[in-house]
Amino acid sequence: MIEFNVDVDATGLHCPLPLLRLKKALKEMQSGEVVRVIATDPAAHLDFGVYAEQTANEIVEYFKDEEGRQIFFVRKK
Repeated sequence: MIEFNVDVDATGLHCPLPLLRLKKALKEMQSGEVVRVIATDPAAHLDFGVYAEQTANEIVEYFKDEEGRQIFFVRKK
């Protein structure tokens, strides 16, 4: 399991709310810290991927758990 500094639960939220929650968390974090985001929106992986590319933040790991939730670990640039 990856260590993380901030935990964001975006389950049940639809686009663009999971991405907005991620952006808010990153804004309050220091460079190098990691946020874990749990999302159920089917498009979250697309939104997060594009956002990471545009901002140079790094998706350290992404997977789906046994319940179908998407789990992201994002490191702030």
